[in-house]
Amino acid sequence: MSLLEGITEFVTVAETSSFKTAGKRLSISTAQVSRQINQLEARLKTKLFYRTTRKVSMTEEGGIFYQHCRQILNNLEDAERAISNRQETPQGLIRMTAPVAYGEQFVMPIVLDYMKVHPQVEVICDLTNQIVDLVHGGYDLAIRLGHLPDSSMMARQLSTRTQYVCASPGYIARFGVPHTLSELGQHNCLVGNTPYWRFMENNRHRLVKVSGNLQCISGYSLTQAAKQGMGVIQLPGYYVDYAVNSGALAVLLEQYSEPEEGIWALYPHNRQLSPKIRMLVDLLAEKLP
Repeated sequence: MSLLEGITEFVTVAETSSFKTAGKRLSISTAQVSRQINQLEARLKTKLFYRTTRKVSMTEEGGIFYQHCRQILNNLEDAERAISNRQETPQGLIRMTAPVAYGEQFVMPIVLDYMKVHPQVEVICDLTNQIVDLVHGGYDLAIRLGHLPDSSMMARQLSTRTQYVCASPGYIARFGVPHTLSELGQHNCLVGNTPYWRFMENNRHRLVKVSGNLQCISGYSLTQAAKQGMGVIQLPGYYVDYAVNSGALAVLLEQYSEPEEGIWALYPHNRQLSPKIRMLVDLLAEKLP
């Protein structure tokens, strides 16, 4: 007897609490369902169900066996879906979310390219710096930056980023270079959505509170302000790399830089991604800086 013989019938009876209903769902006779269960119990040398004229319920051993069998069938369904999904054309609605500035500058251009190639896909993209609940909000996908808290969501790393502290040569000429973290308090620090900058000191993460005369959630705008000599910034490399390479900005406090952190695609734990989500995530992983 095959190890899988009777498993589908057993799981269906367990989930319907009825031999008759299980037979209808599987399009086989009640007698055939009963026969498969009897043969399975004989093979396992244990009773899986309590049977009365009114009710069918699992024994303790049946409950344990059900958990394992349900997972086996889930895995088989995933295997079939994984193959069939690769042959399907992306179509339908994608509801996603991403941080405002990063989404505008980097995520949405890639999404638009994806939609040009797959015109049957519709996208609703909620650009927000709030951490939204994907399940309750009905989102298929979220782009998150930096450290991920423990979550029941599935995550795939798309890219990495490194934070740099920078200032223009003109600003440095007027106000000097901060050599320690404590010296940042003497400088005009231009901040985004938080007044705390992150560093690594003596192998420990450290938050340093900074202040200045400009707060703006746009990394592009903060970079432009720093290039004009208005103050010091801490931003990811994708905002400042060009300015640093051209000499418009200089990197400061490199000895305190944190390690690279991730840029992530986050999606609900529903076992197997649909083609429209999987292919978009693949493109983001390929194209994001």
